[in-house]
Amino acid sequence: MAIGKTLTAAALTLLTAASQVPAHGQAHTPALWPQAPGYYRMRLGDFRVTVLSDGSVDRDLPTIMSDPDLVRERYQTQHQTLPARLSINCYLIDTGAHRILIDTGAGELFGAGVAGQLIANLRSAGYAPEDIDTILLTHIHGDHSGGLTIGGHRVFPAATVYVDAADPALWLSKAAEARAPTAQRNTFEQSQKTVGPYVAAGQLKTFDAPTVLFPGIRAIPLRGHTPGQSGYVIESKGQRLLLWGDVIHSAEVQFREPSVTIHYDVDPKAAAATREKILAETAESGILVGGAHIAFPGLGHVVRNAKGYTWVPQPWSSQP
Repeated sequence: MAIGKTLTAAALTLLTAASQVPAHGQAHTPALWPQAPGYYRMRLGDFRVTVLSDGSVDRDLPTIMSDPDLVRERYQTQHQTLPARLSINCYLIDTGAHRILIDTGAGELFGAGVAGQLIANLRSAGYAPEDIDTILLTHIHGDHSGGLTIGGHRVFPAATVYVDAADPALWLSKAAEARAPTAQRNTFEQSQKTVGPYVAAGQLKTFDAPTVLFPGIRAIPLRGHTPGQSGYVIESKGQRLLLWGDVIHSAEVQFREPSVTIHYDVDPKAAAATREKILAETAESGILVGGAHIAFPGLGHVVRNAKGYTWVPQPWSSQP
């Protein structure tokens, strides 16, 4: 009798479970299926470096790069799909004395579900926006400065924002906006919306690269993509890391062909010259590089080869 009751209960359980499984071909709406928290840690001498993902964004690169046929060919031969999925990487440098965030991602500018993951990943890594005392912008563009402000409010209330003076002289200027081509108007609007609240609060400081901003933190000029794009050389105990902003948008194309530009470049000729110069320098020195749009965490080395340059990712480590 007890055995019969047990079998009956088991059969009911199986029937109930079966009724909850969608029939073959029946539509099924999956639950949210997010990636793991997007941060990656490493030590650089006495500094703690945390790479923070703001997510990724899809871009149809053949329509916005200067050699569409070459772009398509490179992606095809490297078995990569188009539109390309570009990482948006930000870097937190904890020096002990300062917590310095380099770039802030896109915030809400790209819409719901596209990028805008910096704050969640910052918190997952053990920091709060209020912990950040310094922000260094490689340049003012929506995917680098957009995360400064959400809904008109400063996301990092305790932070002073630093950027090369040439960028706010362009993007925060109403006179320059009036002269700008229509294609650039959106960048002016986004810049004033996201950087403007820090100007109003007296929390924007400018510099003229090259210059030392803090012990172990040096800004270098990487002009062309924007008038004031800067890279940041981070150094501690003889270890160095260069964070170069938008020197590279497409690793599949621009390491081998530095002359290929993107329509976001304010001065394409200068951007290409800067890219060629910094690739040569980083290949020669062997410095560790962090790229804003290279696949997360975007850390690696530039190596020269017979056909130009190639990117060698730093091996992933489970031990910071």
